[in-house]
Amino acid sequence: MIRTVSTKPFPDQKPGTSGLRKKVRVFQQPGYAENFIQATFDVVADRAGTTLVIGGDGRFLNREVIGVAIRMAAANGYARAVVGRGGILSTPAASHLIRLRGASGGLILSASHNPGGPDEDFGIKYNIANGGPAPEMVTEAIHARTLAIDAYRIVDAPDIDLDHLGEVAVGDLIVEIVDPVADYAALMEQLFDFPAIARAVRGGLTMAFDAMNAVTGPYATEILERRLGFSAGTVRNGVPLPDFGGHHPDPNLVHAADLYRLMMGDDAPDFGAASDGDGDRNLVIGRGRFVTPSDSLAMLAANAHLAPGYAGGLKGIARSMPTSAAADRVADALGIPAFETPTGWKFFGNLLDAGRATICGEESAGTGSDHVREKDGLWAVLLWLNILAATGKSVDAIARDHWARFGRNYYARHDYEGVDAAHADALMAELRGRLDTLPGRRFGTLAVEAADDFAYHDPTDASISRNQGVRVLFAGGSRVVFRLSGTGTSGATLRVYLERYEPVGGDLDRDTPAMLGDIIAAAEEIAGIARHTGRTAPDVVT
Repeated sequence: MIRTVSTKPFPDQKPGTSGLRKKVRVFQQPGYAENFIQATFDVVADRAGTTLVIGGDGRFLNREVIGVAIRMAAANGYARAVVGRGGILSTPAASHLIRLRGASGGLILSASHNPGGPDEDFGIKYNIANGGPAPEMVTEAIHARTLAIDAYRIVDAPDIDLDHLGEVAVGDLIVEIVDPVADYAALMEQLFDFPAIARAVRGGLTMAFDAMNAVTGPYATEILERRLGFSAGTVRNGVPLPDFGGHHPDPNLVHAADLYRLMMGDDAPDFGAASDGDGDRNLVIGRGRFVTPSDSLAMLAANAHLAPGYAGGLKGIARSMPTSAAADRVADALGIPAFETPTGWKFFGNLLDAGRATICGEESAGTGSDHVREKDGLWAVLLWLNILAATGKSVDAIARDHWARFGRNYYARHDYEGVDAAHADALMAELRGRLDTLPGRRFGTLAVEAADDFAYHDPTDASISRNQGVRVLFAGGSRVVFRLSGTGTSGATLRVYLERYEPVGGDLDRDTPAMLGDIIAAAEEIAGIARHTGRTAPDVVT
């Protein structure tokens, strides 16, 4: 029986760059998840009789909200729901499943790289029929609906068993529980030369993969250990846990410190990698060589032709504005377009759908291609393995060869987390008010060539996205970018992106902090970070 439940709006349900993210306690309020799901269904006008994909990263509250979503989908006219066994679907696997099944969309329950547990974070994101995150016009409509909603619809039915494959009816809805890994693994076998990688493994190629007790554990175990032949134990922390084992599932040098120490040690394997809570981010480290996400994007693009799925070449490369310009230099050498977009994978979706880009990436450890409409952590790891197998080179050698050809963009991101939102807003407002005064000024050895508040003119639909971050561009290709992040659940995160370009023949193998010292000092002088935030050092450096 379909039941209509009266409700009242919650004022705090505006989706960010990747859906609605709040503390678990917020989502546990009666009607909170239901309101947001109903608002989403109300905005999706073409849902009747269609398929909805549902899954998440296994974090605390995942199963409970999936149960609610299934019963609400049954009450809102969907014909079929495809759900990952155990409620598990990585974000890229969900994107692939939406596209493979011709679904009208999907609900992905995740707060990505944020911590999990009863006192931590939860999230809901809606992806559209192309498999990508809902564009701004859809998320804005969802937000507007959350402010006016007065009822939600749900079927009175017990929760179904999510742990056994097969079909079951909930009202008029057919719920299909599927293996979350199988279709995704089959896609990876189409894109990459698994036999060549397996031969390299038999020849002695070794690796360590940290799944961070998050969603990629089952995917990595199946692909890396079972299909490619890496030894048992190659995948570490491979069982998804509701609290990610008490760890922060963000693949950076702070939260994956054990992997970093291993890869910098005398007994390091050839290749190290990690992925995040929902499987869309990646960390890449060779023996003795950390590769920044910006450099990884550029190196993958320069060598993608070595993988079968990209042997015909790339149509274009897209990067988010804060990501270093290293990929632009590869695009120029290949004679293909380079696109600079706002942060948020949905901005890449239009370029991918239009066939104007093949590989995309963000400095926040997200890389992917036109195989899905999300960033894909394990995809990036497999492309790296394909390159290692095809060239027989080490990660360090590939990096050195790349810089010798293109020059090097020394790069770091400084995160100031949990900053008082009013103070963070004041910093950005002051910066924007001074933009016209910065060109021509010198900060130490750096001369400002231009400064702006980045606006993106989408070449596929003519839409304009303004106020995407403040850029200060220095002579010679260096720069600093200031931006407030929309992926946290409390306070504000100020992100400062620091980049120094060293041309071919220059100083290409120095420690990054030493090469960025003058830009770090300039960023403080320009923005007054300590004055506004009270912070004298970032919380996280990546």
